Amino acid sequence: MTEFPADFVGLRRNQFLFFVAWFFVGLNLIYWAEPSLSQDAAAPLALRGVSTGRKPYPAHWGKPPQIQTRDLRPLPGGYGRGSGTLARWIRDHLDRDEARELAISGRLKRQNDGDGSIEVAGERKLWHRITLTCQGPFAHEMDQTPNPFTDCRLEVEFVHAGGEKVLVPGFFAADGNASETSAESGTCWRVHFVPHRIGTWSYRVRFHTGSGVALEGGGEPWQPLDAKSGQLKISPSDKGGRDLRAHGRLQYVGERYLVFAGSGKRFLKFGADAPETLLGYADFDGTVAMKPEKVPLKTWQPHVRDWQADDPSWQSGKGRGLIGAINYLSDKGCNAFSFLTYNAGGDGDNVWPFVSRDTKLHYDCSKLDQWKIVFDHGTQRGMYLHFKMQETENDDQRRGKNSRSVPEALDGGTLGPERKLYCRELVARFGHALALNWNLGEENTQSTEEQLAMMRYLARIDPYGSPLVLHTYPEQQEKVYRPLLGDRSPLAGLSLQNSSIADTHVQTCYWVEQAAKSGRPLVVAFDESGNAAHGQCPDLGYRGFDGTDRTGKFAYTQHEVRRQTLWGTLMAGGAGCEYYFGYQFAENDLVCEDWRSRDQSWDYGRLAIQFFYEHNLPFHEMFQHDELIGNPDHGNSRYCFAKPGEIYLVYLSTGEGSQIDLTQAAGEYSVRWFNPREGGGLVAGNVSKVEAGDKVSFGNPPELNQQDWLAILTRLR
Repeated sequence: MTEFPADFVGLRRNQFLFFVAWFFVGLNLIYWAEPSLSQDAAAPLALRGVSTGRKPYPAHWGKPPQIQTRDLRPLPGGYGRGSGTLARWIRDHLDRDEARELAISGRLKRQNDGDGSIEVAGERKLWHRITLTCQGPFAHEMDQTPNPFTDCRLEVEFVHAGGEKVLVPGFFAADGNASETSAESGTCWRVHFVPHRIGTWSYRVRFHTGSGVALEGGGEPWQPLDAKSGQLKISPSDKGGRDLRAHGRLQYVGERYLVFAGSGKRFLKFGADAPETLLGYADFDGTVAMKPEKVPLKTWQPHVRDWQADDPSWQSGKGRGLIGAINYLSDKGCNAFSFLTYNAGGDGDNVWPFVSRDTKLHYDCSKLDQWKIVFDHGTQRGMYLHFKMQETENDDQRRGKNSRSVPEALDGGTLGPERKLYCRELVARFGHALALNWNLGEENTQSTEEQLAMMRYLARIDPYGSPLVLHTYPEQQEKVYRPLLGDRSPLAGLSLQNSSIADTHVQTCYWVEQAAKSGRPLVVAFDESGNAAHGQCPDLGYRGFDGTDRTGKFAYTQHEVRRQTLWGTLMAGGAGCEYYFGYQFAENDLVCEDWRSRDQSWDYGRLAIQFFYEHNLPFHEMFQHDELIGNPDHGNSRYCFAKPGEIYLVYLSTGEGSQIDLTQAAGEYSVRWFNPREGGGLVAGNVSKVEAGDKVSFGNPPELNQQDWLAILTRLR
């Protein structure tokens, strides 16, 4: 037998022990990282925290915790044996279900009502949110008589010293801290107010109870709170930079562009239209995936690294992924993101504001408080909130040859109690945000009468007058938009969609012109450019993307998107665009959790928006003039956006075709160039000046490289 030196034997023994130790560490790491398995798994899986019985968990509970302790114990509710983590999860849901059943039956143990006192929180500054929390009657989310959402009406009238009045709707807020406690009951009722003038504001509370008073008015005053009053002294804001509190509320003022009420700055939008299921997020209370295999709940894990130490979260670190995602988008220079607030029955089927999917008159206080944390953070990061209020599958009863019952449709599409309450809850809880629009729904199919009723109701109850927007299918735009143009509706904007990015410019030109002819210019934005399969593609190289779709057919790259979608919209007088992600590409419209998939596209958008602002262009006074560059049919080789006689922008998709008709102009014009791919300052080409009065060539860009360039012709004298 071979003998080894003692020190060698010791070394081998230490290596063996080291290997054994790391083997067990590795087992623990695998266990802690492994998601919970199916409830129908075999008995040996019990140590992984999985119920070994055949009893299924209720669907509204969602999935069990993914990370669990390694202890083993009996589980409550007859669910077999599992971890302490799983036991607490089951007990929490059992307790909630019991409380809801007791509330429904009227047997819930009631607490004392509030004493009518009012707590004021928030900085008393211009454009900052101030919250009044009122101690009112005790209620539970599932109470039936009275239902706290339909049978109690809280409003606060704010009156400025100069005489201006604002009536702000309030809402039931459970224990006042539901984002942290997940409370479903309490005595707190709340109003969010954002003052738009400095000085003294007086307030007076209105609180009435009675059947349907939240929607129809009337009722009896709840005396401990009704008629309570107070004053707020508002000073100027101390915010700056991208924080919207430095700029004020974004408003529709009868122009093609929204305007910040504080700074007077006009708004060009650029950001993400995907994923539509942004709020289908595992960290929100009561959020359940109805199609878990196709559309699982999001974790936004790729953006956890973008969360910062001073950013908000809830319940010991929840929310970091989505908050981080908003940070990333803002840091890239984007200023908008969109989301559905109700998609039951739709492609995602995982977002609704209710206590449960089909309980449409009872709202989830803790979930909506957590939504508000995200939206408020967006405001601080300079983001415009694009509320898409319903999915095309649930906006009406599907008329015509495809007629069918749609149980998810609120009141079947009409303005009934479900729809009124839905509008009121969204306005009361989130309408204080400084930059938002109420989009009636994705690919909306309600009738014109139903659309008008919903818009007029929103306009009546929204104290802040946020823009009302409509979106529909490309082939239905004439039918849907035409009856609402001009003074026939309170519509402020059109949210456009097409089936090919090549149609973006011509389509924007058309609707900008049609709205102007109606006498009421509208804010026209392109929010879904490209067909459903492709939309806006990932960057070349992302997960191996080479410009082709799943079928192997070449689609396009981020460069065609830049030329046709981004600049095609802006050079037509459009107010900006959001990017929809097609279903045949990675990180698509339903499952996207990584906005870095379009990292370079965000850069191109930032460069475009910055160009208009940094050079102080009067874009609100400019219109498309493609006919001046020989493009009357609005093709994609070149665009012209101009204030004739003063300034002309000419976008050349390949840097060629540099002639413009200045027959009707006079004077001398400087010629400079902007690089849409790299940004930077304006640079010279081979021609520095041109004289108006004829068709003139303004020369070539600095490089003839078959790339896009933008020429800027500015009058000198």
